[in-house]
Amino acid sequence: MTRIGVNTWVWTSPLTDAGLQELLPRVASWGFDVAELPVENPGDWDPELAATLCRDLGLGASVCLVMPPGRELVAADPQTVRSTQDYLRHVVDVAAVVGAPAIAGPAYSSVGRTWRVDDNARAGLYAELRDSLGPVLTHAAAAGVVVGVEPLNRYETSLLNTIEQTLTALEGLPVEQCGIAVDIYHQNIEETDIGAAIRAATGRITHVQVSGNDRGTPGIDHIDWDSLVAALGEAGYAGPLCIESFTGDNATIATAASIWRPLAPTQDALAVDGLAFLRALTTIRQP
Repeated sequence: MTRIGVNTWVWTSPLTDAGLQELLPRVASWGFDVAELPVENPGDWDPELAATLCRDLGLGASVCLVMPPGRELVAADPQTVRSTQDYLRHVVDVAAVVGAPAIAGPAYSSVGRTWRVDDNARAGLYAELRDSLGPVLTHAAAAGVVVGVEPLNRYETSLLNTIEQTLTALEGLPVEQCGIAVDIYHQNIEETDIGAAIRAATGRITHVQVSGNDRGTPGIDHIDWDSLVAALGEAGYAGPLCIESFTGDNATIATAASIWRPLAPTQDALAVDGLAFLRALTTIRQP
């Protein structure tokens, strides 16, 4: 059975120990299989507490990295790159504690950082990214964690927008250490054929985040979910589908994610209705 998860960003940011204790029992009671836990800053929440809660509640865990201004692996001074590598190693360690097989996010540049890049400059930036990721991947391999690099839409980055670009950027890096994290919200904007893009990444997709095309409830939107799920199966992806959306109640995250209006009657409804849709969708597709 396809596992379904939900990101705690649906309700809160940053995640805290109190948030873990409030949200994880509710997530489990609704029938989710996975809790997706963002690491905005080291120390926001206790990985050991999260691991205990997930174990006691029968939840799996996934972990996402966060790249605010000041976290950069390319086109940055050496100290910034080193501090970003240190942060990513910390996220890897968190994932190992909570039992997450991968970390996922835009592990290359801060969200919202855009600049014009010609083909030659882009090739150089991709090479720089591979070099900067190297020490992180070595650390991740020792911890048994895969790094999933997530392309974002054109308004949030100018470096990696499509799955094809991401495959090019990661070329030569070990598949068992580094893959692609696919967020359907972004790919709905950037891909001319989402299914074809996913199939082109066969064997390299490490994590998948889902939402409606407007960041709202999966299924209450115009995405062709049947073909999307079929493409993921053809690409060999067997991991969870994790709902990622955001609350408008937190000014910082609402502004960062451009949440200007309610995306569902309630945040709980976004999660519960999305779970029901995804569960029915993936159950129908079981052989």
